[in-house]
Amino acid sequence: MRFVSTRGQAPVTGLGDAILRGLAPDGGLYVPQTFPRLDPRGMDPQASLPDVATWLLRPYFDGDPLADHLDAICHEALNFDVPLCALPWPGTRLLELFHGPTAAFKDVGARFLAACLRRLRKRDDPPLTILVATSGDTGAAVAAAFHRVPGIRVVVLYPDGRVSPRQAHQLGCFGDNVRAFRVDGSFDDCQRMVKSALVDAALQERVPLGSANSISLGRLLPQMSYYARAALRCHAGDGVAPGFIVPTGNLGNALACAWVREMGLPVGPIHLACNANRTLPDFLHGETYAPRASLATLANAMDVGAPSNIERLRWMADDSSLRERFSAHSVDDAAIRDTIATMAREHHMTVCPHTATALRALQRLRENGAQGPWVAVATAHAAKFDTVVEPLVGEPVPLPPSLQRLLQRPAHAEPLPASDAALRKVLCE
Repeated sequence: MRFVSTRGQAPVTGLGDAILRGLAPDGGLYVPQTFPRLDPRGMDPQASLPDVATWLLRPYFDGDPLADHLDAICHEALNFDVPLCALPWPGTRLLELFHGPTAAFKDVGARFLAACLRRLRKRDDPPLTILVATSGDTGAAVAAAFHRVPGIRVVVLYPDGRVSPRQAHQLGCFGDNVRAFRVDGSFDDCQRMVKSALVDAALQERVPLGSANSISLGRLLPQMSYYARAALRCHAGDGVAPGFIVPTGNLGNALACAWVREMGLPVGPIHLACNANRTLPDFLHGETYAPRASLATLANAMDVGAPSNIERLRWMADDSSLRERFSAHSVDDAAIRDTIATMAREHHMTVCPHTATALRALQRLRENGAQGPWVAVATAHAAKFDTVVEPLVGEPVPLPPSLQRLLQRPAHAEPLPASDAALRKVLCE
């Protein structure tokens, strides 16, 4: 398969090259020339996540040197479960994506990307710097996936004071080939700085750069696998394509779900659960798309006012068609708090603020008459947000062992102004 830029001004390329570049030379995002179609009957609904991923992604790898490694990549990267659990309401399930090494769904894409790059790079290649902006969870997942990988260093940018204390500790606890920078600005500033560096040809000549944000195909493609697996299992049990409610910030996770639907798998309505950052809900409700400054919320990993993957979404269809294919709700902090407390009190479930946005959106959909099976997506473990969650549930949230080990390590992050020049100076050191 071949890949093109959303902006149409970059050469057509193969998957491996698109993964190595991260961002297309014209500043656009890589997308497949066409979406392959798969027959859902070709995969056992009870198959493992690596086996579903191998089946689902094979068309994207066809013709690329990585194709011979796809099965090994999937089994190496996706070696933890993503269980589909019953919720305490008829026809609803929770897709738990937080059982990886850093307790967030970003582990799926980061580990897959690292497995790809280890096979793409040659022993005599110059060192590669993976540059990543994070609003909370991406940076830790990328740091864990690339920690101590020879020939690769990681530079993580996060907005100072706008991630949870445990997220901040994770971002700074790796050391070695990983450097964390707390940026004096918002996530949107971090994202802008990363994009600017990636399209700077003179900088790339001095310091070869790669991306690990959801702009990278190596992050986006594997995230499709858990939606495919959940859709196949739900469809096998219910006979109906389930709808998905996806906590959404930079739009990569929801886009992965949409691409699975484009491939012909049984995915029903896709609903975006956003926090008080209303860029996407307002757009899908009919307003002209307009990026805006991000607001700080309890669901900080979704604090995005200018989502990168809107460019891929609008490449798929015109705005009118997108409003027919997707819907969205905005959930404010008061509703997030209420949902966390209610789930603990009434259902003995402890959820993170991001998962709470999906559950509150589910409640609104049902109140407005939405029928059929729905899957709400749980993107992070509640223990990463102890300062928010524990006062609401009235007890400590047990730490998963992998997170506990990371929190026992010393952590350090360096300050950085929110400027392109400051980042360039760091990269050239």
